Amino acid sequence: MQVLVSGSTGFIGSALMAELRAAGHAPVPLVRGSASINGPGVRWDPAAGTIDHDALAAAGRIDAVIHLAGEGLAERRWSQAQKARILDSRINGTHLLASTMASLDSPPAVFLSGSAIGFYGDRDNEKLTERSAPGHGFVAEVVQAWEAATEPLDQRTRVVHLRTGIVLDPSGGALAEQLPFFKLGLGGRIGKGTQWMSWISLTDHVAAMLWLLEHPVAGAVNLTAPNPVTNAEFTKTLGSALRRPTLIPTPTIALWAKLGRPLTQELLLSSSHISPCALVAEGFVFEHARLERALTAAFRG
Repeated sequence: MQVLVSGSTGFIGSALMAELRAAGHAPVPLVRGSASINGPGVRWDPAAGTIDHDALAAAGRIDAVIHLAGEGLAERRWSQAQKARILDSRINGTHLLASTMASLDSPPAVFLSGSAIGFYGDRDNEKLTERSAPGHGFVAEVVQAWEAATEPLDQRTRVVHLRTGIVLDPSGGALAEQLPFFKLGLGGRIGKGTQWMSWISLTDHVAAMLWLLEHPVAGAVNLTAPNPVTNAEFTKTLGSALRRPTLIPTPTIALWAKLGRPLTQELLLSSSHISPCALVAEGFVFEHARLERALTAAFRG
């Protein structure tokens, strides 16, 4: 299967490209520059609304698309300008790619589009599935618009919205940012620690995307492990895996100073107890269903 991939050099995208090749697929990176560490690809500029159609035609039949590109939610404090960048990068890029694929004589059979569990907002202890209503807040609004941007392709191919949780791997993402503090014995719960964290190992996230290429699942899919944990439990388990104490809570005021109150509240203090019902119902098997197993495997590797 020839798979067009955006975000191919990112934390998740890099692992995905390797696994696509290992599985016998032919990944084609969608790149912003003229070169890519993943080899020649199709050039695009989401901000300008352009894709190199000649390169796309030269690539041949595109059987599937995995779209992961977009401005990181936690890369910078949420100024109004940064909020606009986050929103535009997701809507414009997704709409451009979906429209381009829909215009082909033979559109791809499947379009896996990046999304996030931020769709559900802060829901305390409510147990959430793909059927749950959207939440409130900036991130929830972004995700709803992000998913709606695939509309040009919705009637022509199987579209899957990858509602991704906290992806765990020492090589990047939230875990990589926390590790230096935990290794020094300075890691601790955030806030009261009662907020639910819906996580997934990088291994399972990538495996689920490859699985979704070939299984007839459409619409929203929660890419989270079946056993979410509270922040306090996550903190304790990570400390245990590293054999370090976790007695000092992370001062909320320090997070406000670094990230700003809105970002801290929506990304670090909000609670989301999410189940991957769509994956489980169709028979996907998690390698790391529990946090202890995921962290043990991550640090062993």
